[in-house]
Amino acid sequence: MFRTRDPIDAPLKAGRLVLRPLEPRDYRVWREVRTTNADWLLPWEPLLPPGATDPITSAAAFRHRCDVWRRQRRLGFDYPFGMFADGIHLIGEINLSNVQRGAYQSASIGYWVDRRAAGQGWCPHACVMVFGFAFDSLELERIEVAIVPRNDRSRRVAAKLALRDEGIARNYLQIRGRREDHVRYGLCRDEWNERRVDLQRRFIDRVGATPTL
Repeated sequence: MFRTRDPIDAPLKAGRLVLRPLEPRDYRVWREVRTTNADWLLPWEPLLPPGATDPITSAAAFRHRCDVWRRQRRLGFDYPFGMFADGIHLIGEINLSNVQRGAYQSASIGYWVDRRAAGQGWCPHACVMVFGFAFDSLELERIEVAIVPRNDRSRRVAAKLALRDEGIARNYLQIRGRREDHVRYGLCRDEWNERRVDLQRRFIDRVGATPTL
């Protein structure tokens, strides 16, 4: 359903959502979305490394970020995507990261969405698309989503998708300068094969209204 011949840069399209790698030309709109949503997003994100330039304040830093992402895609380590409603409106990002091959064949998914598009079904829609890309195109065996326990909005996405709750990972990740526990959710290839038709019907065929941005 979401297979692509070239998983490096090719966009993923399903229903009313397009996922594609962000490019330097996206800087202005990306900066506007991130700036508008700073208080909505920053409490759940790691601090930048010491001395790093914030891409929100620097087009050059954003361009460098895009270059790094492209290298990571070419190496098969990470697959970051911008989320574009109707192929036009940037409403967030979703990343398939920490791809491990060999005996693992696994990866992690992280996402954020513009508050103006929240609650309209776009995040579950994007997750289902990335599940298909991960399992069908990259032929991975397992996907993980890790969420700070008090991040109720992100946990609702996992609940809507009925991802398997695998418990708490203590001190899992640095968030705003401190180690935070995370709830780990999992989805394996056999579960995807059993549930893909239902997930597509529920979250791709029924996505909500176009956000006003």
